[in-house]
Amino acid sequence: MLLSKTWELYESDKRIEGFSPQTLKAYKLQSKLLIQYFNDVNIESLTTERVKEYLAKSSEHLKPSSLAHRIRFIKSIFRWSHEEGHTSKNPAAKIKEPKQGKRIPKFLTEREIEYLREACITQMEKALFEFMFSTGCRIGEIVSLDKNCINWSYRSAIVLGKGDKEREVYFNIRCEIWLKRYLDLRQDKDPAIFVTERKPHRMSIGQMRYVIKRISSRAGTSKEIYPHQLRHSYATHLLNNGAPIDVIQSLLGHEKSETTRIYAQLSVSVRREFYRKYF
Repeated sequence: MLLSKTWELYESDKRIEGFSPQTLKAYKLQSKLLIQYFNDVNIESLTTERVKEYLAKSSEHLKPSSLAHRIRFIKSIFRWSHEEGHTSKNPAAKIKEPKQGKRIPKFLTEREIEYLREACITQMEKALFEFMFSTGCRIGEIVSLDKNCINWSYRSAIVLGKGDKEREVYFNIRCEIWLKRYLDLRQDKDPAIFVTERKPHRMSIGQMRYVIKRISSRAGTSKEIYPHQLRHSYATHLLNNGAPIDVIQSLLGHEKSETTRIYAQLSVSVRREFYRKYF
């Protein structure tokens, strides 16, 4: 079976399994790069040696995290191909991901959050910033969110997270005020909670990232601000105010507790900073 056909069948199966659109989009790019390197050959012709050669070449220009992502895709598609009977062997079975040191997530201080808050000008910017920071949602979860998913009585929203799993997130009074003002101002009929300013339609991830970049440019911060940083800041804020790890894990939608526990390391660094400042 040709690589292109393998990808088509693999994508269909994974869509049924509930892979997120973002994951499938990223994997589609990896499939194109794989075909670009090997040409559209029969997948059965790819041996472990040839796959390792491709990954070795990739390691020359990819960061360990990007290389690990590429390996995860290759292991996944070859495993699926073997299990489905399209290949007699799995050439990627023994290939391992590169070791990566655990990095403490970058977060924003309360002062930096206030600078960004002040830099928001439009109702949309204020509502988007407050929603991102007070819910800790992934950007993809906010992009796909509709107005009818909001429960104003509980100041909560039902978002669709990784693996098409729903969870309830919560927002504070400040966010409620700006979100209501923004929605009351809108005259379009689009169901999305956040829409573009011109010819209103559901914002894309790229457009939402641009809004945050625009806000950070006005704030004049020395840091490069990106949406996921607000998620890290949300988790850090909860931890530093005494929220239990398992609660934070549930709010963030993490499947594994290890993913959340990295914020405990971050909290230690915050305490260390304050100790050095005041002792």
